[in-house]
Amino acid sequence: MINLIATAASQKQAQQLLAAGIDTLYIGEDYFGLRLPHSFERTELAEMVKLTHQAGKKITVAVNALMHNERISQVKDYLQFLADLKVDQVTVGDPGVVYVIQQAKLPLKFVYDSEVLMTSSRQINFWAQHGASGAVLAREVPYGELTTLTPELHIPAEMQVYGATCIHQSGRPLVHNYFNFVQEHQDRADRQRGLFVSAPHKPETHYSIYEDINGTHLFANNDLNLMTKLPELLALGLTDWKLDGLFAGETEFVAIAQQFVQAKQALTNDKWTAELAADLSMQVAAQQPANRGLDTGFYDIDPSEVQ
Repeated sequence: MINLIATAASQKQAQQLLAAGIDTLYIGEDYFGLRLPHSFERTELAEMVKLTHQAGKKITVAVNALMHNERISQVKDYLQFLADLKVDQVTVGDPGVVYVIQQAKLPLKFVYDSEVLMTSSRQINFWAQHGASGAVLAREVPYGELTTLTPELHIPAEMQVYGATCIHQSGRPLVHNYFNFVQEHQDRADRQRGLFVSAPHKPETHYSIYEDINGTHLFANNDLNLMTKLPELLALGLTDWKLDGLFAGETEFVAIAQQFVQAKQALTNDKWTAELAADLSMQVAAQQPANRGLDTGFYDIDPSEVQ
């Protein structure tokens, strides 16, 4: 069964996404989770879990930040809070969090999400042996590798099919460090500022960059749109599809989600056609921010070219 997962930037948007047909909401708090459209505080989280479960859908909470000493000391209380809320699962990227879940015997399913590291079935199956109920595939895994990787998996693997792709994270405030170096005062370097950097040899490139409590985040030149590749993913048994609305407008992201819901329905009912795929992909592009391109990321790259 296809599971459409979508980030949420507000309670209002979450309700719209659920009504549109999204199966799982993905939310969290910045202190414990990475690159979220909105940081939901505990009261908000409780409300979100309630409305999601009332709709008969699932909710995943991000606990995938790198947990340094001051955070790992607080993560047990946060995980207990999520267990009490009966969230359906959490994403985890730090083995220390896995240790806390298991030592405290918390009734929490966890999906292992270490971003760029999940590139082989051995890595994913290792975490399956250590209690993971799923894993998030690295964005850099092309189709040519997916064909050999997926038959060996012991647990479901999530595949991003729309949205921004993070290509680098540093715990340092790199943007502010740059402005300090050039002696230019800047108060803000957050996501809402809309900053880009370009490669020196390719001035037309525009890599999104921002800072938050977790450091500096740098994104690929274009956002991901795998609408036309969905039948191939389904044939491989990859049915957990993630839509990331980090840089999308609130209303526009709901419209994008609706296109993927329509794609899911067409595939489920054997009504998928190349013409429908092209039309849905065009509708996704029509909702894309003007300063953000779309492509298929690493998907069509020859595996030998991925360094």
